[in-house]
Amino acid sequence: MNTPIEPAALNDFYRGIYDLLGAAALLKLHEQYRGMQITIPIHLYDRQRVAERLPAQYNGHNSYALARKYGYSQRWVTQTINKSK
Repeated sequence: MNTPIEPAALNDFYRGIYDLLGAAALLKLHEQYRGMQITIPIHLYDRQRVAERLPAQYNGHNSYALARKYGYSQRWVTQTINKSK
């Protein structure tokens, strides 16, 4: 699509993407995923991959900081670290 985008005529979903990320990102997203139903996961980071990294990053006092960093609960972080021992 080489023509300029008309924001006022966009589908509501695409208008939100346009407002958030701009025209270039909107066009890339549309080209890659058009016609597909997309579910956006709540967590940015994969649970298993985070679990593998936690023991190396835990210093005995930073479970809250790790929970905030990865978007999981402090309880889950603590349980995961304890399981790894």
